[in-house]
Amino acid sequence: MVNKTKLGYACINNSIDCTTNSTFRLRNYSKEKLIEKVHGNLDCFMRMLKWNNENHIYFFRLGSQLVPFASHSVCKLDWGKYFNEYFKMIGKYVKKNKMRISMHPDQFVIINALNKNIVKKSIKELEYHVKVLDLMGLDSTAKVTIHVGGVYGDKEKSIERFVSAYKKLPLRIKKRLVIENDHVSYSLKDCLEIHKQTNVPIVFDTFHHECLNNGEKMRDALLMAKETWKKKDGNIIVHYSSQKRGGAKGSHSESVNIRHYKKIMREIGKVNFDLMLEIKDKEKSLLKIRRGR
Repeated sequence: MVNKTKLGYACINNSIDCTTNSTFRLRNYSKEKLIEKVHGNLDCFMRMLKWNNENHIYFFRLGSQLVPFASHSVCKLDWGKYFNEYFKMIGKYVKKNKMRISMHPDQFVIINALNKNIVKKSIKELEYHVKVLDLMGLDSTAKVTIHVGGVYGDKEKSIERFVSAYKKLPLRIKKRLVIENDHVSYSLKDCLEIHKQTNVPIVFDTFHHECLNNGEKMRDALLMAKETWKKKDGNIIVHYSSQKRGGAKGSHSESVNIRHYKKIMREIGKVNFDLMLEIKDKEKSLLKIRRGR
């Protein structure tokens, strides 16, 4: 059952002894330490891409810690210039093998926050993520996903703040930024309202839609989200997971439930999209899906 163009996993590969998220404590910061960590992370990123290519996996989410403290005031190194050739080399490999890369900043990136300092820090973090993708020379199909943010007791005003903040963002961020429906506060319907005012594309999360929706069937919901994507954005990105047994509502499963996965794919039917697995055992679940059991 293959409806998607690309099937991918997020941030960590359990099959190789490597990570793109190696970091260190702020109190131990030094230019030399930063260079060491970034070089190691880029090396691992390249190893993961080669492993993915060998296993016919062409969609990957890059972790946010590739350049530790990149958006922090302590970071004085022009890391983009220092590692420019390495980023270009990786980007050429990605493009040559027709891969797609996405990023997903941590939950502290909230552009509709009441605290202006949080908004300022969030925008700096977005600038960092976008810079990574720009340095690789990737086109506008390489996206940075965020959630809408907090509700703060008034969803209407919180949406207004998001829209206002979004409209002030630099074009280089806007061309990559996408929003995702969540499982607690902002349903697909809320994201569609934001799209009407901003044209921001919507990443559709099937698990979150199961947790929080307005009665839309899975296929109908996906098709509505798909309409928010333009040709320059590439295929719509869909996130998939399922409920962790015994976990809090919205907790992602440790390993893929093939029966649940097939159920969701049947509900969606024939739709073209790129699917990101948000499952704890990462590429192992992807390979399990490939085997169909």
